[in-house]
Amino acid sequence: MTKVPVSVLIPTKDEERNLPSTLESLTWADQIVVFDSYSEDGTRSIAERFGCDFFQREFDNFSDHKNWALDNLPFRHPWILILDADEKVSPALKGEIREICVKPPEFDAYYIARQTWIDGVWLKYAGCFPDYNIRLLQKGRARYERRIVHEHMLVDGAVGFLKNPIVHIDKKGTHRYVDRHSKYAEMEAVEAYIEILKQTRTNSILDRKKIHLKRRRLKIISYKYLIFRPVFVFIYMYVLKLGFVMGKTGLKICTLRMFYEYMIDLYLTEIRDHSSPIFRKYQAYIQQRSSEQ
Repeated sequence: MTKVPVSVLIPTKDEERNLPSTLESLTWADQIVVFDSYSEDGTRSIAERFGCDFFQREFDNFSDHKNWALDNLPFRHPWILILDADEKVSPALKGEIREICVKPPEFDAYYIARQTWIDGVWLKYAGCFPDYNIRLLQKGRARYERRIVHEHMLVDGAVGFLKNPIVHIDKKGTHRYVDRHSKYAEMEAVEAYIEILKQTRTNSILDRKKIHLKRRRLKIISYKYLIFRPVFVFIYMYVLKLGFVMGKTGLKICTLRMFYEYMIDLYLTEIRDHSSPIFRKYQAYIQQRSSEQ
């Protein structure tokens, strides 16, 4: 069968456990680009075994890293699909992507939902689904906002929605989840601190951000004023968003999210002390970002 004229971008770092199943779900794509951050496991050999184009760059932060890829990697096709190494494309989603890539474009980018599975359970509740993000885009029409974590894509043009989700199955276990989210919490605290500084100076939050504006505004306000914020997050996910319906897995995910939010609050308190290690670590970035208009 003729390959679909799309370039798939997969950022990686030590993904030998997840990557094979992801690549097996992409045999229909004409080009697969594995963009690696100098993995120390078998990621490279797996990518080469599947015939992927393989490139490496030292990771600095999420937005700059992926924007560099969009600007510099040799994509062969006008359409780019961005996937994590623990995500798969279902046959139904493949059909949607094929139809878009072979017809004149109706939109410049597309939101795709993400269907996450943990311990064999689909996280349908607790606010975990549909988890829309822009993943399919025309080359040169979109870039990630300047943010070191939880970055969103800004599109120069019209955006549509696909019906079928990306399937996310992470096989790396709870230890990797906790380790990864500890780093995310630190970076999220840095971004929250910057936005709070901007709010204080301009009396507005994220004035020029158009994407996820309302949700992020509420989040920054909660960082400032909501006492016991992590507990409220747990109640919201587990009770109001029906996380309890997912049994032990629902309790696990909601509890881990509560501790993640608590870590953000701890880091945010620490970063207000300009002699703290976390402030010194990100000082140059904070000063640069907080001075941006």
